[in-house]
Amino acid sequence: AFLDLSGLSEIQGTWKAPVTVPCTYVPQQDLEQQTLTWRVDHDKSSATIFRRDQSGDHVLLSAFRDRVSVLQDTPGNVSLQILTLEMSDRGTYTCRVTWRTSNSSLVAREVSTKLEVVRVAASKPRVLPGAPGLALPPGSRASLACVASGSPPIRYRWFRGAPGRAALLLGSRAELRWDSLQPSDAGTYFCEAQGR
Repeated sequence: AFLDLSGLSEIQGTWKAPVTVPCTYVPQQDLEQQTLTWRVDHDKSSATIFRRDQSGDHVLLSAFRDRVSVLQDTPGNVSLQILTLEMSDRGTYTCRVTWRTSNSSLVAREVSTKLEVVRVAASKPRVLPGAPGLALPPGSRASLACVASGSPPIRYRWFRGAPGRAALLLGSRAELRWDSLQPSDAGTYFCEAQGR
């Protein structure tokens, strides 16, 4: 039976964000997956970071412990998921799968993907809901969310501005909330997003 692994030759991931390094194949009835390994090559070194065999899944490199996994519920999808990218994760990742055929011989295939890790500056933040001149009745609950993209962690700060006065710092969370709005809460609010 024709069998091959599919992946991408190169992908780019964002520092401190999750990434999936793709590796898939079309399952065949007469082939049974025996082993799956993921290896990383960088800075003239090579190490196996993940192995799946008859005894289960094993993360073999401590730097990846609690940060990597491979889906088990989608036949043919053996893509590597890295939860939080570190700059040191850049390198070439090789997925190798071994199958047993109906006549008990072994067939192996591999595919490699180069992973670049980049730092992304925080984007200009948006305030949600984004309607200017938002009017709400006194006593109602309300919230404003500050949303920005970029390499985590992104730090947020909320300010309230008034004409002719310095802006007042209100908080350092992504969301600004009121349990019961008062007329004195009226004003112009803005947020700041800061990344590394």
